[in-house]
Amino acid sequence: MMPMGACIVAEAAQLAGHDVRLVDMMFEKDPMKALRRELEEKPGIVGLSVRNIDNNDMQAPTMPVMELGPVVKLIREKTRAPLVLGGAAVSVMTEEILRYTGADCAVTGDGESVFPVLIEKFEEGKPFTELPGVAWLERDAFRRNSCAKLECYADNCAAPEFRRWIKVHNYVSSSSTVPLQTKLGCHFRCVYCTYRKIEGSQYRLFSPESAVDAVGRILSQGLRDIEFVDSVFNSPHWHALSVCERIGRAFEGKNGGRPRLQTLELNPLFLDEPLLKAMKYAGFVGAGITVESASDPVLEGLKKGFTAPDVYRAASLVRKFDMPFVWIFMLGGPGETKITVMETIQFAKKYVRPTDVAFFTVGIRIYPGTELAEIARREGVLSLSGSDMLEPVFYISPKVEFTWILKQIQEAMDEHMNFINTDSIGLSYLPKIHRMGHRFGIRPPLWRYTSRIRRALRLMGVKA
Repeated sequence: MMPMGACIVAEAAQLAGHDVRLVDMMFEKDPMKALRRELEEKPGIVGLSVRNIDNNDMQAPTMPVMELGPVVKLIREKTRAPLVLGGAAVSVMTEEILRYTGADCAVTGDGESVFPVLIEKFEEGKPFTELPGVAWLERDAFRRNSCAKLECYADNCAAPEFRRWIKVHNYVSSSSTVPLQTKLGCHFRCVYCTYRKIEGSQYRLFSPESAVDAVGRILSQGLRDIEFVDSVFNSPHWHALSVCERIGRAFEGKNGGRPRLQTLELNPLFLDEPLLKAMKYAGFVGAGITVESASDPVLEGLKKGFTAPDVYRAASLVRKFDMPFVWIFMLGGPGETKITVMETIQFAKKYVRPTDVAFFTVGIRIYPGTELAEIARREGVLSLSGSDMLEPVFYISPKVEFTWILKQIQEAMDEHMNFINTDSIGLSYLPKIHRMGHRFGIRPPLWRYTSRIRRALRLMGVKA
């Protein structure tokens, strides 16, 4: 994923009159050497953008956040400049990451609004402790200022000059898309989700016209594959419909200059024929429907806000369109039993088209402050305090065994080549497949070719 947040914040700081350099460590052969080289430039302030705490994979957990340890150590060795944390991961577990890194403070509000003001505070030698959207440790006590009073949020979809900040070719050749948001915030109340903690519980909608402008700016950078990364793309329905219709009209008939759009965040409750037609018109080449389950007890336990009939209705609807879809399932949530697991797998077998994909995950990462953490404590499956949950902790319904769910998924995958799990996307040679596909002109989303890739790998003797 291109680091949209870091690029937006860097650009905002630059527009505020500061000299900004961004070190993207993703594709550096020696990341620490690259960082050391930049620190020789004697920065006045250092910001660290942290996207992920862990990979949310119960089968093979990894913790990118722990890589901050040596990074912070090097920064502290090379400069006395203030060190500021930001990014989605920091908004989710602010206190824990502040304590782990020992950073001077963290931005928990919109970085493009808060960070430039924070820089000014440091430059002027003034305290930042009254600034909305900032958190810090004071005599070992955690302090955080609410973002409620901050009224300088961006009005438009942000499409930064990616080529100014990162080596775009590295991302494109790895089948990465350009991320774009049409809104911030989420009013859904899924028990496990952290979106409301990151972006707020109320929608802040960007105008459909600004979405068209943002797509145009991305196209002008020579980039076509754009992914809407809203928490839920099609809610509110009218907003998504308007965005799609206006993009379609703006780029109609431009053939090679048209965007190739996708999203993995469709809610079945707000899916209908007019929206799917508008998405096709706008240039969508694939979409994901995040349903988690096809069983009412589990959907209710997760507080998804929709029911199993809504899931089945969405399945009947997408059959009318030739756009490829990936169905995203998360097994093991509150209320899950052997019966509900099989309901979901049987739904996938019967209703997910052979040309589409079913993606299964098992277990749910428990984050402090979520309702899932409360449920886990009530059920006696969680005893750790929030401060001890930086290392991933997962929830599995006490009514079903983890290994049994894995077995059912594997049996379904053996029968259906368009089914995948977290093992599939964790294959060590998948990045090579991405790069090879790019060379042969295959464009995102690569998951469209799941069946072909799995069959080819099996012919080569690889279990995939």
